Amino acid sequence: MSVPDAYERSRACPVLHVDMDAFYASVALRDRPDLQDTPVFVGGGHRGVVLSANYLARAHGVRSAMPGSRALRLCPDAVVLKPDHAVFATVSAAVMETFRQVTPLVEGVSMDEAFLDVSGAVRLLGTPLAIAEQLRARIADEQRITCSVGVAATVSVAKLASTRAKPDGVRVVLPDEVAAFLHHRDVGDLHGVGEKTRDRLRRRGYLTVGDLARTEVEVLRRDLGEHLGPHLHTLAWGADRRQVRSRHAPVFAGVTQDPDKSMGAQSTFGRDTADRAVVLRELLRLTTSVTGRMRTAGVAGRTVALTVRFSDFTTLTRSRTLGEATDATQEVFAAVVALHDALGLRGERLRLVGVRVEGLRPRAGIHHQHVLGEREVGWAEADRAVDQAARRFGSAAVRPASLLGGGANSPVSLPPVERPA
Repeated sequence: MSVPDAYERSRACPVLHVDMDAFYASVALRDRPDLQDTPVFVGGGHRGVVLSANYLARAHGVRSAMPGSRALRLCPDAVVLKPDHAVFATVSAAVMETFRQVTPLVEGVSMDEAFLDVSGAVRLLGTPLAIAEQLRARIADEQRITCSVGVAATVSVAKLASTRAKPDGVRVVLPDEVAAFLHHRDVGDLHGVGEKTRDRLRRRGYLTVGDLARTEVEVLRRDLGEHLGPHLHTLAWGADRRQVRSRHAPVFAGVTQDPDKSMGAQSTFGRDTADRAVVLRELLRLTTSVTGRMRTAGVAGRTVALTVRFSDFTTLTRSRTLGEATDATQEVFAAVVALHDALGLRGERLRLVGVRVEGLRPRAGIHHQHVLGEREVGWAEADRAVDQAARRFGSAAVRPASLLGGGANSPVSLPPVERPA
């Protein structure tokens, strides 16, 4: 097929699945040219789990959600980078905004992937294949990371096509190519088929997608259930939904602008500690990350929760509801410090701490009630100035003084929690 024919034929495939390549690792490596040829993973270490690994680390078997200790055994020469969730959220928001500048029909799946329906954009921007290449070029230029794009007529085929395009590629699957593209693949490759369902299918003798496609629906219904059987038969022929379900609220690590949702972060210390200054320093870092993500998402919350895990793995969670919803770092941190001190710890060593803000709602609908004598400009305005500087110069450009230098177990002087003068 000639190149012009490939572009024209892609008009039958208006659904795009765009997936960032090794998102967390790619973002973390943007300003580390010294590590471009080095196996790297984000998160993990000896006591955590891997969030993302670059492709050099993946070649050694390192995968997301793998315990860090196992990842280091598989790849002892890997460099382990700490996650910066505020930066990840900022990049994710920018990528999603790029998608919405192409089409309003964007279905965010997670921080680093989304489905797009570009049928309404082809008149101005060209064929779906041309749009896919434009998106890849723009994201590479603006965010300095790569993505892979699947182009198809249905959601499930586009999802699988993007997987086959990785890394940094485009894969178009035309309607008349679906059977050839799908039927030789393992049943576990189908969109939405997890490990348990895959094992169940294999036990029933369904090893490939073609096995499902060639089996009558009534047989699958008897074997697999009233809903699952017909659903998998539809997926096996690539005949699932063509509609992209637009979501206008941003998605960050599974959190949308939903009153019942929350945002949080937690961290495991390199070694258990009973040092209050060390613990509060880490809580400030987590609070800064969480509230930064909240401001990027345009949400605020009233309930602040603290989680601590002791050296014997006993875990406690305590929460406090504020007088009004906030996204201000210092206001949330003041509540976290109060919750920590209310535990009355007397030398108990902590293994893990976490911060969470619950009951999130759109920030635009919340109005701060000023107290008589209170300055009009406070922590919220200071936070937004910091966010603006971070977007322009990077997250390391401005941060609380107590977070400069030192390791995870370094004692520091903690900042005040009252409003700034």
